[in-house]
Amino acid sequence: MSVKTRLVDYDDGQTNYQGMFAVDDSFTGERPGVLIAHTIRGRTAFEEGKAEALARLGYAAFALDVYGKAELDTGDDNKRGHMTALIADRAELAQRLLLSLRVMRAQQEVDAERIAAIGFCFGGLCVLDIARSGEQLAGVVSFHGLLIPPETGEVRPIKARVLVLHGWDDPLALPESVVALGAEMSAAGADWQLHAYGNTMHAFTNPAANDTTRGTVYDAAADRRSWVAMKDFLDELFGA
Repeated sequence: MSVKTRLVDYDDGQTNYQGMFAVDDSFTGERPGVLIAHTIRGRTAFEEGKAEALARLGYAAFALDVYGKAELDTGDDNKRGHMTALIADRAELAQRLLLSLRVMRAQQEVDAERIAAIGFCFGGLCVLDIARSGEQLAGVVSFHGLLIPPETGEVRPIKARVLVLHGWDDPLALPESVVALGAEMSAAGADWQLHAYGNTMHAFTNPAANDTTRGTVYDAAADRRSWVAMKDFLDELFGA
């Protein structure tokens, strides 16, 4: 088994984006696709590593880009500005996410009818927004995601199954926001589940996270447990 990767350039007519596609080349044919939505820092080695890990599990994985190719090497402050703007304009964010989803579906190795999405931090919000859009996909997984709902108040039926993997002590998603998300998912008729990890903060899957003052701390146990939960969820979606 070996994993091959390639960069994929795409655009919306105004902005150029660049994602990374990963697939195991040990067998041919189409396989389920998993979209990977990035943290505040944009597409980095972290998301690319997740894509390669998913490829080793037999999926075709695409680490998307919602900031734009020109922003890949800019600093955190710049990217924080982009994230803040997109959280404030969820319609624009949805357009960029759905564009990335279409690009992944168009890759020749991907079974376009068998699609899931996972996301980390800001990316967790992104995949929840894909589900909120009513898009037809099998499921979404949010890892320590931001749970800020859109301000429209519109509740669309959610077709995707939803798995939320959450650190209970996450200062960016307090317990009341978790309860609100559950109410929102239920109102939308979603098949949803939540795994909350005790004594666990934000960014628990990122080994580089070590800032207790900001509440971003890696937790090896939660990292391991959440990845297993995701694998089981994908197995359930795709019958592996």
